[in-house]
Amino acid sequence: MTTLLDGYRDHIVATHKQPLLLLLVGFITSFVFIRFSVRMIRAQVRWWPGNVTPGGLHIHHMVFGLGFLLAGGIGVFATYGGHPWIDVFGLLFGIGCGLVLDEFALILHLDDVYWSEQGRKSVDAVIFGILFTGLLLIGYVPLGVVPGEETRWGLVTVISINALASIVTLLKGKVWTGLLGIMVPGLSWIGAIRLGRPSSPWARWRYATRPRRRARALRRERRLHRRADIARTWLFDLIAGAPDKVPANHPAAHRVAERMAARASAHLDAHTARALARRSARLADRRSAAGAAEHGAGGRGAGGFGGYGAPVDPPGREGGARQRRRTVRAGRSRTYAARPTGLEARPDRPRRLRTHTPRIRR
Repeated sequence: MTTLLDGYRDHIVATHKQPLLLLLVGFITSFVFIRFSVRMIRAQVRWWPGNVTPGGLHIHHMVFGLGFLLAGGIGVFATYGGHPWIDVFGLLFGIGCGLVLDEFALILHLDDVYWSEQGRKSVDAVIFGILFTGLLLIGYVPLGVVPGEETRWGLVTVISINALASIVTLLKGKVWTGLLGIMVPGLSWIGAIRLGRPSSPWARWRYATRPRRRARALRRERRLHRRADIARTWLFDLIAGAPDKVPANHPAAHRVAERMAARASAHLDAHTARALARRSARLADRRSAAGAAEHGAGGRGAGGFGGYGAPVDPPGREGGARQRRRTVRAGRSRTYAARPTGLEARPDRPRRLRTHTPRIRR
């Protein structure tokens, strides 16, 4: 215990990192508490207080987080960063960071997407904030700059290359590698050399004319990133709870419903078009057969039989009907009229009137 206290004094108090440590403690504590609270509310546990809804208005915990942020930030300037106020305000600021970043997705989408897939961005923001603060606490500084050292051209070159590699890594869709590479020099260099993700801006700009490289990126995405996404999803479900499959109040649900309705209507339209095409082909066959019979009858009166006594079919009509049947069966005709043109209702088959009113028996 004495060794732990001595290490705390030497590495935290003596280096003036106690406010940063309290900020990190407040950050982690507020995030863990609010996630436990929302999961209890989601499970509808009776002994937990529940949401804050004065007058029926649901107040998100982001509002309380903004209050803590303002209190911590203004308090530090008001007290000139003096001891021990800077420790207190550092703790308040960390609590506000945890509450606000837990609803980062709500701020980004301007919609209540807390329990949806889009809400996972809040967990990303919180984990990155905790890692960033932790790296600052243990001694890492952005881009490898060490305070107190003289400026050297070699150091400036390394910092510039690292910053450029971090930007390239972010453009390749590797967010975690690019952001952590800002703090840890060399990590972003690996991400900048490797292939980008297929959905990244780098892939859209650079892989459009390179099909082989795009195919490699797709294979790597299926082989490596899918496993990483499964592990990430499992970890986020453990930390923040599983999201809703189809959130009822999210606009994405309406987009999915509209897409499904469009697919169903397209299927029905295609089915109706094929039925109309088949009907058109059958009617055409009947007309061609009737025309052939009339032509044969006229030929018998005028000597219109062939050498073996068979009636001669009108040229082109039967072949066109067969061609239409083959076209319909093969599915080549994709555009049809809503009603077959040039066809009229048959007068010998009157329309049957059906009434849905049940007959009253007396």
